[in-house]
Amino acid sequence: MGLRWFGAAVAAVVLLAGCSSGSSPTPQASPGSSTAPKTTAAAPVAVSHAGMNKIKHVIVVMEENRSFDEFFGTYPGADGFTMANGRPTQCVPSGDQGAACVHPYVDHNDVNAGGPHAQVNATADIDGGKMDGFLTVLKKARSGCVVTAANPDCNGTGKPDVLGYHPQSDIPNIWSYAQNYVLQDKMFEPNASWSLPQHLFMVSEWSAKCTAHDVPASCTNALQNPGTPKDPDPLAPPRAGDPIYAWTDLTYLLHKSGVSWGYYVVAGTEPDCEDDAALSCAPVHQNARTPGIWNPLPYFDTVKADGQLGNIQSADKYFAAAKNGTLPAVSWVTPSGPVSMHPPASVSAGQSFLTSVINAAMTGPDWNSTAILLAWDDWGGFYDHVAPPTVDENGFGLRVPAMVISPYAKKGYIDHQTMSFDAYDKFIEDLFLGGQRIDPATDGRPDPRPDVREKLPQVGDLAAEFDFTQPPRPPTPLPVHPATTLVPPAAGH
Repeated sequence: MGLRWFGAAVAAVVLLAGCSSGSSPTPQASPGSSTAPKTTAAAPVAVSHAGMNKIKHVIVVMEENRSFDEFFGTYPGADGFTMANGRPTQCVPSGDQGAACVHPYVDHNDVNAGGPHAQVNATADIDGGKMDGFLTVLKKARSGCVVTAANPDCNGTGKPDVLGYHPQSDIPNIWSYAQNYVLQDKMFEPNASWSLPQHLFMVSEWSAKCTAHDVPASCTNALQNPGTPKDPDPLAPPRAGDPIYAWTDLTYLLHKSGVSWGYYVVAGTEPDCEDDAALSCAPVHQNARTPGIWNPLPYFDTVKADGQLGNIQSADKYFAAAKNGTLPAVSWVTPSGPVSMHPPASVSAGQSFLTSVINAAMTGPDWNSTAILLAWDDWGGFYDHVAPPTVDENGFGLRVPAMVISPYAKKGYIDHQTMSFDAYDKFIEDLFLGGQRIDPATDGRPDPRPDVREKLPQVGDLAAEFDFTQPPRPPTPLPVHPATTLVPPAAGH
């Protein structure tokens, strides 16, 4: 895909949003400056839920394939790089016998290549907590593949950039959200694997393979290969080989309690490869009516049985609801490939997409009752120096960028609580379901999931990031096309 296609996709999203450039980004602190954001004490954090009912709308926006260090390794006050003489002291083995290690370095390229990000790659990157397998994994993947039209970069003609990181100047809007709201520097992907299992965790707290429809007990744990959704209309009769998602998901509890929800999909192509170990792949079509690795809900038996397939809609419905003040209680917003930041998608196109989504919420009548949960679904093979905690056979995975944006969010706050996206479902359940969990012992649909993720002691509480005693802060919309100085992509990227 070329940059012209990326730009056209962003323009289409912005047109749907109907957004105009808002106020300029807030003046931004440099590392070590006196205006560095405030930080919290280490977890555990005392949390009060008083005033949470001021939030009526939760919007989960999930971009793809970036690590925390890649975007926030130099953010003041966060758990980022240890710097000496202007560069990170962390150093990763190059993957060559006897060769020196490689330091993370500034990479202004708008398009990055990243690295493999399947379960086996997560294990190798983490390397027992040493966090030193990134270049070794990449070189092994490149040496074992064949150049094709669908996988042109596997020969490694582009510079390995898994140790590259973007400074504030590359991603000014993303840094501005962190500076004005809440940055989470211990947010880990819930599963040590790739996009599809993560999106299953995001909506259901599990990734499994099932053998019988409507029989949750027929499901078994499947961290890497739960069964990939196919392309046909979900209203069509099932086909042999279609995955069966029979376990309980969050929408089942929301529907039972009369809580509205919407899952909004940008039409285009899937952001990730269906072969998660591939470095690149031919595009796969995506829209609201096609189940996919970023749109798994159409295959859930509960969604079909509850008559909720119509809640999975195109992204223009999100922008219209935000403008009209008709957002559901819970929204998930899913990009398409060109605006996802998943390599080879550009950083700038993804930032513009995020800005359009966030501006739509900020400038709509629901802003004063909204919380936006923004994150990247997995690390994409990019370097991060913090070893994830092991909580069960599924995760946690590697650390990713994540923020909370709300009129009640604490300003310039860095939350050091250990979390995964399980904290999102926990927050939604506390807010709208009286603390009910996706729990096979209580939800009436017993399944053999390893644990109830929302109850894990490692999962922090998002409520600590809000100050509900303050009046709602006014919105801070940002330009959809900020001026950048990003370098055009190098050959082979």
